[in-house]
Amino acid sequence: MTALARIGIEHPFPIQTLCLPLALSGVDLIGQARTGTGKTLAFGIPIVQEVELGEPEVQALVVVPTRELCLQVASDVENASRDVGVRVTAIVGGRPLGPQIVALNEGAQVVVGTPGRLLDHLRQGSLSLKSVRILVLDEADEMLDLGFLPDVETIIEATPQHRQTMLFSATMPKEVVALARRYAKQPTFVHAEPGDLATVPATRQYFFKVHPLNRFEVLCRLLDAPHRDRVAVFRRTKRGVERTIQGLKERGYRAGALHGDLPQAIREQVMQKFRKGKLDVLVCTDVAARGLDIAGLSHVVNYDTPEDERAYVHRIGRTGRAGAAGVAITFVAWNEADTATLIRERLGLTEEPVQEVYSTSELLVELFDLPTVEAASAMRAAAAPASASAKMTKAGKTAEKAAQAVKPVGAGATGQRRSRRRRRRLKLNEPHTEHVQPSPAPSQAATG
Repeated sequence: MTALARIGIEHPFPIQTLCLPLALSGVDLIGQARTGTGKTLAFGIPIVQEVELGEPEVQALVVVPTRELCLQVASDVENASRDVGVRVTAIVGGRPLGPQIVALNEGAQVVVGTPGRLLDHLRQGSLSLKSVRILVLDEADEMLDLGFLPDVETIIEATPQHRQTMLFSATMPKEVVALARRYAKQPTFVHAEPGDLATVPATRQYFFKVHPLNRFEVLCRLLDAPHRDRVAVFRRTKRGVERTIQGLKERGYRAGALHGDLPQAIREQVMQKFRKGKLDVLVCTDVAARGLDIAGLSHVVNYDTPEDERAYVHRIGRTGRAGAAGVAITFVAWNEADTATLIRERLGLTEEPVQEVYSTSELLVELFDLPTVEAASAMRAAAAPASASAKMTKAGKTAEKAAQAVKPVGAGATGQRRSRRRRRRLKLNEPHTEHVQPSPAPSQAATG
């Protein structure tokens, strides 16, 4: 309680109120709650409470689908255990195995990991799950998807059968619940919010028909909104992310890219800059749609319509977290209209019509209090020279330092070094000069 209060967490969310007594008593759980309503601490607090500090073995395992979510969950559990002393280790791909092996050998009591890297350690023998008492599958619907299922089953089989099993997600289809029952013993299904509303009411949601050739211009207009904070822009493909990020950087926006093909070090660097506000636009694939909690993320833009309502719920769940307000905007191209209609019908969002907009539409100005195109361009232009001037000033200082370092021969240490090099060159040339032009003395002797 003291550790949580230190970071401003004093009152539980509904999912925590319902799950904590059950989880602390050892009951298997299937927990469902809207994204951004505290699911991580619903299992993180019981883990911290149940770990035996004197035992160095891995006692709790949390399996998550993405690297970014892994690092975030590990950080949240570590914050909750700050005054207890529980050792938490994140095991993700894209990082060297060596430091992770060292951390495991030193006695990691709680391991948070992605399936692929967990399997690597299991096969190498650097990770033992024989002492695991609590197993958590976070974002369980994704973890039990067909792509992850074989890896997850292998990991589960490496844990004891008498463990406590908890599964959490914002969306829990019936097929997934049936599959989850294979891994848990008579689990209690906890649904924190009654009813079928899967999205947070504080998030304003808009669907706009946008021509594919005008989407980028509409996005730039939305990014010129005066009251926005950080923005997450979701693209369907990695190539789409790269095209969009290139255009935004050319326009002068502080934007960063996040997708699966980027090296892990770059991904972590981008996320760190985005969390600290050094970047205020994150263009990403669905790798960032699962569980990420970023303070100050005020807007989510679905540049491409999500493939289904589950993807939509997880994407827009990056904003409007922990009771805060948010804005979710979805672009709908002509070939995405049916998908958008299906999402709206299944989530009960059909009250408002899907209006067609362009970058010049007055509707965008009215809804988001946008400045005029000329004013927005002027603001970007005013910011660009300042940035360029700063770079030129920095370059000028560097050039000045270099000029100061290059002094005339004989002036200071640099001049002395140049003088020595010059003498060495002259010395090396002396024999060659004497051979070409013999001295006159020997010639006179020979003649005499």
